[in-house]
Amino acid sequence: MKKLGLVFFVCLLVGLDQLSKWWVVSNIKLGEIRSFIPHVFSLTYLQNRGAAFSILQNQQWFFALMTLLVLGGAVYYLLGHLNGSVWLLSGLVLIIAGGLGNFIDRVRLGYVVDMVHLDFVNFAIFNVADACLSVGVLLLVIALWKEEAKNENHH
Repeated sequence: MKKLGLVFFVCLLVGLDQLSKWWVVSNIKLGEIRSFIPHVFSLTYLQNRGAAFSILQNQQWFFALMTLLVLGGAVYYLLGHLNGSVWLLSGLVLIIAGGLGNFIDRVRLGYVVDMVHLDFVNFAIFNVADACLSVGVLLLVIALWKEEAKNENHH
């Protein structure tokens, strides 16, 4: 039952990512910026052919291979730790969903659709999958840190 719930959340997050990308591509011209919440964030449509912050441009096969390896490792670890903490499970679900969302773009389009532009800070433009990945890695680090602290207290 727990597996089904985790799969549901992965699918929900991937669906949200793909729906938001579809909406942006359908409603915003490439490079156009539209204010969404003034002084907080705008929406824009960019085609990112690289990784975070657009590094390693046009290396799609490299990214596809790396994504498959990371996704495989995350799924394997998740299946082996289904009774893990909420921090661990949440982190892994977010990493898997984020990886899948961007993987779908890379395979289907040859680039990743980015759209969230933070108006209050100079930061890279990103998407829902990127946010899932970032928060997922943070939660995974917290989970591993908490586990390490628990193990040290038992020695």
